[in-house]
Amino acid sequence: MNASRKDTLDAVALVTLVACCATWGFGQVASKVSLAEVPPLLQSGVRSLGAALLLLLWARARGLAVFGRDGTGLPGIAAGVLFAVEFACIFIGLQYTSASRMAVFLYLAPFVVAIGMPLISRQERLAPAQWVGMVVAFCGVVWAFAEGFVAPAVGPQQWIGDALGIAAAVLWGATTLVLRATKLSTALPEKTLLYQLALSGVALTAASLAVGEPMPTRLSATVAWAMVFQIAVVTFASYLAWFWLVRHYVATKVAAFTLLTPVFGLMAGVGLLNEPLTLRLAVALVAVCLGIWLVNRATPAPPRAA
Repeated sequence: MNASRKDTLDAVALVTLVACCATWGFGQVASKVSLAEVPPLLQSGVRSLGAALLLLLWARARGLAVFGRDGTGLPGIAAGVLFAVEFACIFIGLQYTSASRMAVFLYLAPFVVAIGMPLISRQERLAPAQWVGMVVAFCGVVWAFAEGFVAPAVGPQQWIGDALGIAAAVLWGATTLVLRATKLSTALPEKTLLYQLALSGVALTAASLAVGEPMPTRLSATVAWAMVFQIAVVTFASYLAWFWLVRHYVATKVAAFTLLTPVFGLMAGVGLLNEPLTLRLAVALVAVCLGIWLVNRATPAPPRAA
């Protein structure tokens, strides 16, 4: 394991992770609000390009070298392409399946990381108790969105959207694995994020134009602020914090925390969109928290002999 990488999550990591998940949960609400005036592919492309600009300003103000040659070019492009295709799968998939089903399938990503990380670092192989924690947390997510699975099918092609949700989860997990398996693992978080924002911003905006999404002629104050929040807080600040976490802490434990995000999204809907607070949501939150606690409390499995 990298000497600079911590195998336990300290207070800084825990606070940062919870803040990231809460931010992403509120970001889901901001995205819903913005969809009233900004179509999905354009919305995602604009927020990536806007955040990339903020990132360049941040790097310049801090004197960070994000353009030097350091062997991260090919893995950086790969990570950027994975990031862009992931979001394309999500937005295209939502045309065929419900948002609740998409949320469940998308958060299979931590399992992709847990399965793949031992191939990169044997010290990050989960112990049986930690796998139990992952399953418990995921069951909490499934329970939170259970109504989406018992409701009538959105349409006969719902399976396409579900499959794209699973593909997005695999791509998200694969992006994390690329970050850890290549020279990106020692690169500046700012440079790692810039690869993904620049490539996804261009690709998603081009895709929006290609499919003929309508360009907004005006933005209400509410949507304008929602877009600012997505660009500055979600895509710039929280993603930068996320890549810093992946670089400095055990990826499997960090990834497990993302299962809090869809529950935070539901809670944000309760607080901001006057959606009902149900016992189902409370039980889901307890299950997710219990599962994450198990993942971080249990001792990792010892590496197998070569």
